[in-house]
Amino acid sequence: MTGRPRTFDKDAVLRMAMRAFWERGYDGVSVAQVCADAGIAAPSLYAAFGGKDALFEKACALYTAHLDEDLERDLSAPTAREAIERLLRSSAEHFTAPGQPPGCLVMGEPRLAARRERTRGMIQARLRRAAAEGELASAAEADGVAAFVDTVLTGMAALARDGADRPRLLDVARHAARAWPT
Repeated sequence: MTGRPRTFDKDAVLRMAMRAFWERGYDGVSVAQVCADAGIAAPSLYAAFGGKDALFEKACALYTAHLDEDLERDLSAPTAREAIERLLRSSAEHFTAPGQPPGCLVMGEPRLAARRERTRGMIQARLRRAAAEGELASAAEADGVAAFVDTVLTGMAALARDGADRPRLLDVARHAARAWPT
């Protein structure tokens, strides 16, 4: 026996769920709320996405797809200093983009610690390469700069979530860039 054909836009529901998780976090979102917001019945949501965990994973994959591209682009700059400056600026822009929740789903969601660690690892790898190429004094300095950049990014996401606007975050990015080792 086949069920009725799906009568909702799966991509639209996924975008709606992504936004809900971004705004309220995993624990602040229920399947019932997503269903009510989407105007669909729970069995339809479960059939399309699985349970809440699967919906969250798919929403996070949607969210992070373009972040990976942006991170790789920023970190591919010719120098590590330029890469970090680009990363800080593009993060400020992302955290305050019009039409989306402020801040960052990845930075704000406790369940995404592995994703944050992956991003930290990519930044650290770029800075260790800079140390190997002589742009930074040592791998230890690269690791310290990576931790500093991660801390600044986390703080910028929190500031955005608390209402800081783009000029404020770009100012933070400029000041952080001045801390580059000489």
